[in-house]
This record gives sequence, structure tokens and C-alpha cells, in this order.
Amino acid sequence: MLDLTQLRSFVAVEQMGSFTLAAERLGLGQSTVSQHIQRLEAELGRKLLARDTHRVVLTADGEALLGHARQILSIEGDVRQLFAGNSLRGSLRLGVSEDFVTSQLPDVLEEFVRSHPSVDLELTVALSGTLYEMQDNGDLDLVLAKRRLGDVRGTLVYREPLVWLARDPERIRRLESPLPLIAFPVPSVTRAIALEALRRQQMPWRIVCTCGSLSGLTAAARAGMGVLVQPRSMAPAGLMEIAPGWLPALEDVEFVLVPRKGADQLLVKALSEDILAKVRGPRSETLHLP
Repeated sequence: MLDLTQLRSFVAVEQMGSFTLAAERLGLGQSTVSQHIQRLEAELGRKLLARDTHRVVLTADGEALLGHARQILSIEGDVRQLFAGNSLRGSLRLGVSEDFVTSQLPDVLEEFVRSHPSVDLELTVALSGTLYEMQDNGDLDLVLAKRRLGDVRGTLVYREPLVWLARDPERIRRLESPLPLIAFPVPSVTRAIALEALRRQQMPWRIVCTCGSLSGLTAAARAGMGVLVQPRSMAPAGLMEIAPGWLPALEDVEFVLVPRKGADQLLVKALSEDILAKVRGPRSETLHLP
């Protein structure tokens, strides 16, 4: 019989791409997680994990195991909840900023749904400013979004720098002014910061593409239409960071959790704790295999 603890470590390493981050997530030592993987590989007689240039990845045998491991852990969670006397129930309206959805949200939701299967989540994805407006109108119970430095609303999750991105920075630099800018519509936080920085440096600009979807903005940037501003850790593939010195420096942004007064505090607390425990800001990481 496969060991549930070993399977849990295996799934965590796959999700986090790192033994160190998986250990932090599980509240274990890195050596303990490494031992779990070694014992699981010994039990199955197969190598499950390997390392590429950036992160720990699954082998073909690891890919074959992953779906079954998740299913086993899901069944185990369902059984525990079935006999838990304090199982949370109800609905929670969660608002998440557009650029966060494709990065770390899937892992957070997977764990929360597994731990609280009787909670119904209503997910809204929008710009941070729009989410705050919706919450002020009573339409959202919990918001995970960006705030500007100096804003005191919410609980800080992490802080990171904004960067200028382009498919070919040198080609953009050779263009005659004004700077072609790709941006979210108002009330985007990143848009406001970028425009303020350009105005301070008195650099001419024009917005060549506006879209409320990050996938749309990314497509425009990959097509070479202009420059896009994003948090560094959320830079889309296919775009390069523009080196400092040519364009003005951008201030950092902070990702925060903001609960609504009057929302179900038990549900808000449970999801907030999951997010604070699992979401990680940008950091340098040395990858280690056991």
C-alpha cells in the first residue's frame, strides 16, 4: 500500500517545483521531504523526479503517478471531512486580480477545495481596482489583489517589483518616440504606476493596446506591439525584461488580502490562512534533488 504522507510530499514537490518550497508548505524539513520521495521511488522501483535548468520536474513515471496520487489524496480528504464534526459549510465570494490567476491560484484552490469540500466558491477575476469597487458594493467577501505602496488596506501577502517587458527590447528602444505601451484599462494599478513614471521622466508615450485580460495583453506584447508592465515573478513567457536605465524605475506593488465586513468570518479565515501559508513571493531558489 502506498504511504499517504509520501504521496503528499510528492504532490507538493510537483506543485511547488522545489523541495525547499514543498517542505515549507507542508511544515516539514527539506530532508524529510527528500526521504519521503526516496522511499516512494524505492517502493515503486521508478525514478519520479528530475531537474531541468529552473525547477524540479516529473519524469514520465512521475507524470503517470501524479493523477492517481491526487485522486488518492482527494479520497482521503473526503473521508476525513465526512467524519469531521466541525466541517465548514456555506459559500464564499472570492475576487482575484487578473495577473494572479495564472500563477499561484490553482494550487491554492486545489488545497482549499480538498480541505473544505462543502464550501462553494464563487470566483471573480478582474482588475484590482474593480475588485475593490465590487467589495465596497457588497459583492465580494474576500479580495486578493494589488495595492500601491502606502495603501494600508488588507493584510500583506507579499511585495515585489514591477518591470518593463517586451518581446525584443532593443527593437523597441530603436523606435522613434513615443513609447508604445500595452496596458490594462483604468482602474489598473500597474497602468497608473507606469504612466506616472513616464510623466515624471517626461518621456512621450502612447497606449497602442488596451485589454482587460492578461492573455490579450500578453498576445499583443508577444506580437511585438510594444512594452508591457507586470510584476517580475508574473512575467509571461516569451517576453524579456528591459534592463534598468533606459525606462524610468517603477515602484513595487503589494499583494494583499482584504476581507469584507459582514462576511462569514470562519470561511474568510480558512481561505485567508490557506493563501498566506501557500502563496509565495519572488525569491531566489537553489534546487536540490535527494
